Amino acid sequence: MKNILVTVDFSKDSMHALEHAIKIINKIGGDLRILHVRKSKSYDQPFILKDSEKSYSKTVDEFCNEILDHYKKQYEGKGTFDYIITTGKIYKNVVNEAEKMNAGMVVMGTHGVSGFEELWLGSNSYRVVSKASCPVLTIRYGFKKKGIKKIVLPIDVYKNTRQKVPVVAELAGKFKTEIHVVDVRTSDRKDIILKLKKYGDQAYDYLDNRGFNIIRKTKRGSNIVDEIISYAVHVGADLIAITKLDRGTPGNQSISSAAQQMVNHSPIPVLSI
Repeated sequence: MKNILVTVDFSKDSMHALEHAIKIINKIGGDLRILHVRKSKSYDQPFILKDSEKSYSKTVDEFCNEILDHYKKQYEGKGTFDYIITTGKIYKNVVNEAEKMNAGMVVMGTHGVSGFEELWLGSNSYRVVSKASCPVLTIRYGFKKKGIKKIVLPIDVYKNTRQKVPVVAELAGKFKTEIHVVDVRTSDRKDIILKLKKYGDQAYDYLDNRGFNIIRKTKRGSNIVDEIISYAVHVGADLIAITKLDRGTPGNQSISSAAQQMVNHSPIPVLSI
């Protein structure tokens, strides 16, 4: 997880996501690239900002330069901090640029200028999370904390739930993070309980062998997503790490409904792996 791509549409949400991306890249090193996608080649709308001292109008390129100059003071990474402006469909440009720069993570705000549709149906965020080969971190503007001191690692009954564990371990190692391994269920079936315990214990052992501070919990409720979010809020978590796929192939990926609901409704940043 060396390089990070952060999407910026100049909304408060995307600028907030940029600040989070800077905090992460400062810990892991590597390159940080800002990506803005124009709707068309002729689209270069001026942006007008107002604050307590001045109001001014900028072209897209000028505004990107200004953002870069401002945030370079905060950037402490060991690579390159730059921006790129592309043209076309947003989700395709994000996925393509992430592959070109070998991004280990894409960071996005969940509410941009064009809004964020319920369940992501047809939205750019849905498509980026579905198509990106790297983890995607989605962040709400209202979440103010920038560090990662507690990560909630939910465990479900699917085998791919364990795929996120090494990614979480890599990120947690940079931030000296406490990890909460939580298996969550809606049923009391013995086979489900045993499978969850098995997967949860495997995740615990993997992390424990690497010296992490781990909390192991089991939760039961009528709605898995609500249980995870409620637990994460209760413990003051800074991140929820989920596995985004429950079906499909690398060429035809599909995001699970639980993952959609998690990112739509969680007030805490969600890392979709």
